[in-house]
Amino acid sequence: MSQRRRIVITGMGIVSPLGNSVDSFWERLLSGESGVATIQRFDVSKFDVRFGGECREFDPAEHLDRKELKRMDRFTQMAVVAASFAFKDSGLEVGKVDPTKFGVITGSGIGGLTELEEQHLRLLEKGPSKVSAFTIPKLMVNAASGNISILFGAKGPNTAVATACASATNAMGDAVHAIRRGEADVMITGGAEAALTPLGLSAFASMKALSERNDEPAKASRPFDRDRDGFVMGEGAGILVFEEYEHAKKRGANIYCEVLGYGMSADANHITQPDECGRGGAAAMRFALADAGIAPDQIDYINAHGTGTPLGDVAETVAIKSVFGDHARKLKVSSTKSSIGHLLGASGGVELIATVMAIRNSVISPTINLDHPGEGCDLDYTPRVPQDARVNMAISNSFGFGGHNACIAVGRLA
Repeated sequence: MSQRRRIVITGMGIVSPLGNSVDSFWERLLSGESGVATIQRFDVSKFDVRFGGECREFDPAEHLDRKELKRMDRFTQMAVVAASFAFKDSGLEVGKVDPTKFGVITGSGIGGLTELEEQHLRLLEKGPSKVSAFTIPKLMVNAASGNISILFGAKGPNTAVATACASATNAMGDAVHAIRRGEADVMITGGAEAALTPLGLSAFASMKALSERNDEPAKASRPFDRDRDGFVMGEGAGILVFEEYEHAKKRGANIYCEVLGYGMSADANHITQPDECGRGGAAAMRFALADAGIAPDQIDYINAHGTGTPLGDVAETVAIKSVFGDHARKLKVSSTKSSIGHLLGASGGVELIATVMAIRNSVISPTINLDHPGEGCDLDYTPRVPQDARVNMAISNSFGFGGHNACIAVGRLA
């Protein structure tokens, strides 16, 4: 039986509410800065919720030409730009990678919501003949993976994943499988989301899923805190380059860390509410550890899903304790969402970048706004300030509406 192919991360790119470079994002994350503020892209004066994690520093016109801008929804623009950053960071060159062994798998929970809203308004105001011919290519969830593959000439595995807030992590898991099966040597993967639109914001607010802390937006995302009142919508993209280890080694690539394992599961419980006992999330973590061939007590850090919802934070805490037992008390845990909000289908990509940076720099990013841990939230969530800690192995959790659970394990290259 042949040895399983190892996978490493050789490039990372980001578009986020805390900037559009990995180093800037990481520095601002460690400083405790919040990327959450009153929304500026559209008039929110009549909305019940008026804030979110906008990517205010992102100007797609700085990276894409006029023709490309016209043919891409905002979520695809973010995905393509972040992918360009990741590809450049990897040191790969177009033409020097076997295109048939070069693939793209990205995730998005919603896709081109901006385009959908704009064209529906045009339909109502101007009639069916005025609906743009670009509507479908812009709104479809696979527009991101398709455009990235065109940009780099990647002719290998190419799909898109839509599992709500687990989308990016499920996409990265699929990329792991593609490399292990020998279908690809290089995969561009992660997620992108730009659902911070009038319809997106009002729809999530109508569900009573969002925080309503309009007077203090920067303090609204409060994972594991007793005063948490819902999640904060964000937008952005987190894209990574996964590469077969020998392929990366041969070309002298800079290697951030190794992808050790992946697990997924379903709650099969409720379309939006998590299983209060955390059984689905626990199963995903157990599968990831088993896939990696590592014991629970080898994990040093968990980048939690940690959305700041009353039910979700407790369910994840219960899940962590059920998987890690006594070791749960020794784990470092934190939620990136406290600083940037919930990037929905993009969150797993951005959060894996934060996890990789924790390994690379031996620092745990803080869970800001965690002043008083809520009932049932009794782990070390790295409150308010970063903590120095050597991280050899870590996991990143993503749980989504529909009961989707995904977990990816990474570690220092042995």
